[in-house]
Amino acid sequence: MKNDVPPGAGSIYWRDNHGVDEVSNTMFRTTIQVETHGEGEIVNLTPRIEQAIAESGVREGLASIFVTGSTAAVTTIEYEPGVLSDLRRALSVIAPADIPYAHDAAWGDGNGRSHVRAAVVGPSLSAPVIEGRLACGTWQQIVLLELDVRSSRQRTVYVTVQS
Repeated sequence: MKNDVPPGAGSIYWRDNHGVDEVSNTMFRTTIQVETHGEGEIVNLTPRIEQAIAESGVREGLASIFVTGSTAAVTTIEYEPGVLSDLRRALSVIAPADIPYAHDAAWGDGNGRSHVRAAVVGPSLSAPVIEGRLACGTWQQIVLLELDVRSSRQRTVYVTVQS
């Protein structure tokens, strides 16, 4: 059993729990463009992430999903109307629309709550890729949360797949 790094600068050496040695340095990145239509919209990204994984050719690794901008977020959730409504309600309790925000006073754009909600949820997540597939649970999807108060936004989501 080898525990040292084999020749090849930048290679990552690992032994999986089945005793298979692999040298890996594969990295694949793609961009998903999403047009959103207002605060509270939740977009299921799972099919597009699965497509990116298939295109990457990575069999075992990690998918990293990152949305640019400070008023959007990504997370996992069961993508069904009831829990999506519950998530919107929970975020409105965490950062209500009807309280003053210092950001709004400074910039006058009325989206202070959007920044706070996005910061609480976060702009990124990582998920395992196992046997060439996204390793989500049966009722678990990866979603984009549009939290900005503007009526529409063009969002950029980066998907990086590494083996």
